[in-house]
Amino acid sequence: MKAIEFENVGKMYRLGRVGTGTLSHDLNRWWQTSILGKEDPYLRIGETNDRTVRGTSDYVWALRDISFSVEEGEVVGIIGKNGAGKSTLLKLLSNITAPTTGEIRYRGRIASLLEVGTGFHQEMTGRENIYMNGSIMGMTRAEITSKLDDIVDFAGVSRYLDTPVKRYSVGMSVRLGFAVAAFLEPEILVVDEVLTVGDAEFQKKAIGKMDDVAHQSGRTILFVSHNMASIKQLCKKGILLENGLLKFEGGIKETVDEYMTNSLKVSENVFYEDLEKAPGNEKMRVQSFVLLPLSGNELSVASGIHAQLKFKNFVPDIMLDVTIELFNAENVLVFTLFKQLTRDDSKVGFYTLEFDVPPYTLNRGKYSFRICFGLNNRARLYWGPLEHTFELEDVFDVDFSDCGRPGLLKPDYPINCCFEGK
Repeated sequence: MKAIEFENVGKMYRLGRVGTGTLSHDLNRWWQTSILGKEDPYLRIGETNDRTVRGTSDYVWALRDISFSVEEGEVVGIIGKNGAGKSTLLKLLSNITAPTTGEIRYRGRIASLLEVGTGFHQEMTGRENIYMNGSIMGMTRAEITSKLDDIVDFAGVSRYLDTPVKRYSVGMSVRLGFAVAAFLEPEILVVDEVLTVGDAEFQKKAIGKMDDVAHQSGRTILFVSHNMASIKQLCKKGILLENGLLKFEGGIKETVDEYMTNSLKVSENVFYEDLEKAPGNEKMRVQSFVLLPLSGNELSVASGIHAQLKFKNFVPDIMLDVTIELFNAENVLVFTLFKQLTRDDSKVGFYTLEFDVPPYTLNRGKYSFRICFGLNNRARLYWGPLEHTFELEDVFDVDFSDCGRPGLLKPDYPINCCFEGK
């Protein structure tokens, strides 16, 4: 039996406006469609939601012609780049906003965790918000009370249960929001990537709870995340969105493979003549990022990597630090490097950073770096990806060396073995 059905669903926004248009536009739409029986004139000029191309229309489709169905008890991962329409799709399903075209049908109650504090009244306490959310879902006070201890224990907020939610940290709000959504037993659980703001322990608990909800309780889950490892662990089916369109639908492995094949294309080493177009902001700009093999002519598992990063600091009189993160194709953090650049006041001007990744450290696959410029390891001046994705291949001396060993790393540690006798 189908739990969710999307039929030719579209959502259009007018750029630069709150809402979808003005009174004159609404009257014109009503006249054209209801009185004259013509096509909606504003749907005709709407453009695809491609953020890389400057459009000519004030109207853009966040989603367009989306059709799919989800069976009861299915766990579906929704993936795609930033701006692909993932969060918009979940907001439509959660009745936070209405579709411009098409129809959405679902069976049962929906609990949503889309943004930090979604569904919470900031002036009410954590306890009051739990009861309010349960009442909205149609539960009796006795039913909510029976779940209260589990919710509070999972969220870890017992000490602050009777404190207004506006006093909670972001992490506390997320933990409580997820616990309310998961433990109040909705037929459909909708979770956006807001879980990524939680700590590692909570993320592990949340994934485990969603797994229990899906496989033991037989409830339906829609899960959005950029962490492909979590998606593959939890979900059986996947939906790939691209520029507001449904690009692919199928098994989760095939969906993730399709996404990574198209989104992680290997790029050349980068150098920006015009700093205004370089990654960064008015405080920091990355001028170049170059990766070279430590040995040989091509990057590989055996070659190692020598990285050279050149950037310009525009902020005087600060103590600057740099954090460099390496992610694999599934958006799993492989390692983090940190450097306090100077103990004295940093100067305005260009800096060059260099570091090495030894041979036989990383396994084969695609990787990308992200960089964070900080102030005394506290304030963030800039954080973002470096415009470079690289791929490592295995190079073997003999045919039987490739055993297809999985894992993030592939160290070449010697293993000693000696015969001890009969």
